[in-house]
Amino acid sequence: MAILSIQSHVAFGHVGNAAAVFPLQRLGHEVWPVHTVMFSNHTGYGSWRGPVFDAGAVKEVLQGIEDRGVLSQCDAVLSGYVGDQSIGLVILDAVERARAANARVVYACDPVMGDVGRGIYVRDGIPGFMRDNAVPAADVIFPNQFEVELLTGLPVATLEQALAAGDALLALGPQVVVITSLARAEASRDEIEMLAVSADGAWLVATPRLNMAVTPNGAGDATAALFTAFYLETATVPDALARTADAVFAIFEATAAAATRELQIVVAQDAIASGRIRYTVSKVR
Repeated sequence: MAILSIQSHVAFGHVGNAAAVFPLQRLGHEVWPVHTVMFSNHTGYGSWRGPVFDAGAVKEVLQGIEDRGVLSQCDAVLSGYVGDQSIGLVILDAVERARAANARVVYACDPVMGDVGRGIYVRDGIPGFMRDNAVPAADVIFPNQFEVELLTGLPVATLEQALAAGDALLALGPQVVVITSLARAEASRDEIEMLAVSADGAWLVATPRLNMAVTPNGAGDATAALFTAFYLETATVPDALARTADAVFAIFEATAAAATRELQIVVAQDAIASGRIRYTVSKVR
């Protein structure tokens, strides 16, 4: 399958396309990466070098792909961090063009806006763009717990609340909502969960919470890419969720063992591709 991935990129480390492209390729998919920035490293270090591409530059690359007449071969469009609304509009235009060429295209959107403890870290206007434009256009979305609350205005502290918020997001347009980094008040503090909600039901999976000095950047980017790939392969939400949970935890295991803040995606590549399922997915509705 071919996946058009429109995201930021770094030379050192693994966030954005640097976290998404290799896992997708390791799973056997063709990836067309379009970078919205080209940084030396992720911004979590506090300093970085490299250019931010404007909407015109991103659109030019996308137009070149369309000029090759290959959009009919595109199976999914994947997007993550959007630095500016103008680039967001270019991404949505690319989704429309891909769907016009292939009606089966899946748009998988990670509505990156912020996180627990950090708050909102995107420009003004991006949360509104995500809520009013990107999320309604998407087939699958991957908000973390903070982003779910931001998008819906609803609390997400219990399973019942998470399900209600997931339903509110489904009502905006997506077919599948995957809530990542879910930490419910009634759940074990030694685990971290993902909850997937669709019209067909809801499924929950938990993996161990590892002790890391610094939480690695890029985990959400890898999660969105992996779930998209497994969803395309299996066409079932619980199967995709189970495969994703195992693959992401394998990356975290390798990262913790290396005692580094950069995701060890290359080290964990065999586990990503193994198809192993270690963690039980429970149907909760």
